[in-house]
Formats: sequence, C-alpha cells, structure tokens
Amino acid sequence: MSKKGIIFDLDGVIVNTAGFHYLAWKHLANDLGFDFTEEQNEDFKGVSRVRSLELLLEIGGKTATQEEKDKWLESKNEEYLSYIDGMSEEDILPGVKKVLDYLKKKNVPIALGSASKNAVPILKRVNLYPVFDATVDGTDVSKAKPDPEVFLIGAKELGIDAADTIVFEDSIAGVQAANIAGMVSIGIGDAEVLHEADYVFNDFTEIETQFLDQLLKN
Repeated sequence: MSKKGIIFDLDGVIVNTAGFHYLAWKHLANDLGFDFTEEQNEDFKGVSRVRSLELLLEIGGKTATQEEKDKWLESKNEEYLSYIDGMSEEDILPGVKKVLDYLKKKNVPIALGSASKNAVPILKRVNLYPVFDATVDGTDVSKAKPDPEVFLIGAKELGIDAADTIVFEDSIAGVQAANIAGMVSIGIGDAEVLHEADYVFNDFTEIETQFLDQLLKN
C-alpha cells in the first residue's frame, strides 16, 4: 500500500484569516466610497491580492492608476498584517488541532499549500509551524489556484505521488486545483459552493478518526 500525504490550505481551513482579509478590503472599499459585503468576499477566497484588488475596483466601478493600486495594495496588506500580529492558538479553527494531532501520531506526512505570502508567520503565531513537514506558500508559486502548482510542489516536497495526496480546501478554486492534480479533494465549508469536492464537511469537528483511517487506507 502506497503512503498517503495530506496538504492543508491555510485561510478558512486551519485559521480564519479570511475574516481579516474581509475587514481590510471592506475598509479600503469604504475609503473609496462604496460598500463591500461578506457575500462579495466569497469570490476573493483563494485569489491573489492583485486580482482581489481588481475585483474590488470592478465592484465599486472604479478605475485607478498603477501607482494608486500599488499604494492601496500596500495599505491593505499593512492592515491585514496588524490583525495577524494579534493572533494566537485561540485562532485555530475548531477540530483542526485534533485532526493534526491524530495524523502526526500516525506519522502521516503533512504540508501546507497556501496562496498566502504570510503563511509562515501565521503558523508561527498559532504555534503550528513545527507540525508541518513542508510549507508551500505564495512566495513559492507563480500560478494561482485553480492551477494545481501549489499542491504539486507540496506533494513533491513530501515525497508523495499526486494520486496519494489528500487536500483540505475551503475555496472552489482550491478544490478544482486538487481535482486537476488528480488528488483527493475534501471541502471545508458550504456543500453547495464546494460541490466539486470528493467529500465536504462544514468544519473539522465533523471529521471522525474512522474517516481519516479510511482515507489513508484507500
């Protein structure tokens, strides 16, 4: 039986920094004279910072010079980082720690696969950095999900074949990336949004050890 490896996305899977992104984008939108809703924020999940700004400007019907865009990207990121600075273990999403502890006990290789360029500082803030055997983040990849690059690099770093890799994701782009790579995709969140995933759970509190055992066996 070939060895399995597991890759976790970060935002919305391990910690809910998506909420911090939302607050920072909303603040920028309000400064520019329009509102930005949580529903609209759904389309920003798993999307690069530059593309997110383009989407925000489309929502507000705004045009901007490159200089303005660069300034806004920087101020948005500074606000986001100020939220990260206040993070602790309490920001780990419910049930995640139990699943990670179980996988470590079983010696399952695990990696982080995130578009975030702040993934490592976040993991360090919440004391999870030593848990991961590999971390692949926005500084390691050039293509955004649904391109599977981030997960393929993660599998390679774990020394695991794509077909033996299991991915936990909260965005449809991330689920699609896992599927394109030929990996098992597990959605965390709304089943209607993540319907392309092989399995979907609302959160990690719903994931039983029997399910994990079955996944690692198949």
